[in-house]
Amino acid sequence: MRIVVTGVRILLGLVFFVFGLNIFFHFIPTPSPPGDATTLMMLMFVHGWFKVIGTLEILGGAMLLSGRLVPLGLTILGPILLIIVLFHSTLAPAGLALALFWMLMELYLIYAYRSSFEPVLNPNAKPFDGLPSKKEKGAAAPDSVIE
Repeated sequence: MRIVVTGVRILLGLVFFVFGLNIFFHFIPTPSPPGDATTLMMLMFVHGWFKVIGTLEILGGAMLLSGRLVPLGLTILGPILLIIVLFHSTLAPAGLALALFWMLMELYLIYAYRSSFEPVLNPNAKPFDGLPSKKEKGAAAPDSVIE
């Protein structure tokens, strides 16, 4: 299981890292998609959206490749993958199968790292007030707690 998770993490991280760099350095030729997809891509390019997306792809991909902050990397890349799937499902269906494949890899990694996401899904979450809880106060040494 650990080998599969590591392989998927490295593969997804490599894809996003390389294609994020490609937004800045254009070393992989990208053909123009047909119809309205070209119009949308040109608008995003002209207004600088691709620079933001490319930066986020590089950061998220680097986190996955390094194995550090993987849940944060997945959180950054998740919305980007959703937009890619929506783009291909509505404007350029030829790439939909590959987009869905990468989304499945993302979902698999989220499942593999699910313990890191459990606090986010807590319906009774409380804001941090900076003070130790009652449980922590009882366990701490008397001079280590400032009241």
